[in-house]
This record gives sequence, structure tokens and C-alpha cells, in this order.
Amino acid sequence: MASLESASKPEDSHISQANALTYWTAVPATANGMLGDMLRKYPQISRIDLRGSLNFLAKVRRRTDGSMERELLDRGVDCGAGIGRVTAGCLSKVCRVVDAVEPVEKFAKVARETVLTGEGRVGDVYVVGLQDWMPVDKYDVIWNQWCLGHLTDEELKHFLIRCKAALKEGGWIVVKENMSTNLEGKDIFDEEDSSVTRTHEKFQTLFHDAGLLLVKTELQTGFPKQLLPVRFYGLQSH
Repeated sequence: MASLESASKPEDSHISQANALTYWTAVPATANGMLGDMLRKYPQISRIDLRGSLNFLAKVRRRTDGSMERELLDRGVDCGAGIGRVTAGCLSKVCRVVDAVEPVEKFAKVARETVLTGEGRVGDVYVVGLQDWMPVDKYDVIWNQWCLGHLTDEELKHFLIRCKAALKEGGWIVVKENMSTNLEGKDIFDEEDSSVTRTHEKFQTLFHDAGLLLVKTELQTGFPKQLLPVRFYGLQSH
């Protein structure tokens, strides 16, 4: 009876941020730790990922900046930043200053002390979970990659609402996440790191509920077919 009851609950109801924090705290503060088996099996993954992210940012910026897309934006934020891989390899190339939000202290320490600090690119580092982060600055781009699965649907909706309020005029929220391939069209819960992989339809519903306009979406290309599909979403305030 208990198993039937558990099976009837939505996948995000099983998320435990405490369990997720325990999992990630045990992971080394290295690129291998951040990407795990993906980087060990496919060493080209990080390079392809960062190149795809820069290309997507260029595409969405053309919609608002036109010919000014090569100029640096004032401020961005890397949500679920880990050790700053995306900050260093992507956001720092398009933003003068990049803040970071990362709940694991040892990851935040690496981002704060070693990632581009000499160039003045790293701004404020918030050691807090996304569900508790309250933005105090305004941003040109709010980047969320491989981290939103640790939030329940309700937490994610409210997080996106807070992000929307923290956008500068013409600013972008970018979501880059794995896509569920469940044959029944359901989200997938991963007990190991206590996260959910959502469907494309679920993301669209949550964006709508948060009052966001989905301007552009596309799949990351160049990843091995053995991996889950990864999709970009470019979002703006209505």
C-alpha cells in the first residue's frame, strides 16, 4: 500500500534539498566532480556545452541588442554555479561582472577565490540554495543550468517569479536543462542526487505560471546520443 501511495505522488514531491546537499558536498570541487561521468566518458562535453551556450546567448541578444551583441553586458548571475565553470567559460565573456549562487560552500569558495578574480569578473557569491535566494541586484542575464531539478515545481515557479523581478529592461532568463525521455511523458526522479528531470511540457507550464514569455528554445547540439537531450529556453518578462 505504501509503495502504491508513493507511486501516485508527483515526482517532485520526492525532492529533498538536504539529501541533495549531502550528495553534492561529497563531490570533489573539480570539473570532473561537476560533470561526473559525462566528462570522464566524453572529455569534449564541457567545450561543446560552453560553445553552445555562447551561441544561444548571441542569438537571444540579437533580438534586443541588434548589432550591439558583442558589447559586454553589465551584470549576469550564474545560478547553481558550482565551481564557476559556466561563469569562466561563458558568462564572463559576455558580462563585465558575474554573480554566483551556489549552496555548497566548498564549490562557492573555488568560484570566489580562483575563477577570474584577477580580472574582476566575479561579483557577489551567494552561498544559498536557489529556493532561498532573494536577488538584490538587477541583471541582464540570469543563467540556470543543470540545477533547477533540485527545486519542486512550486519552488521553481516562485524562484522564476523572483528572477523575473530581478531582470533589467530587456534582460533574459536562460534555462538549460536535461529533458525527460520517459515514454509516458512524465518527469523522472533521481534518488541518487534527489533531483527531477522535467519534460518540455512541464517547463512550458511553469514558465507560463511564472508570468514569463518563452521567446526562444532549442536543443543543444553535438552531445553524444547516449546522454539525455539538453534544451535551452530564452525567457523574458511580459
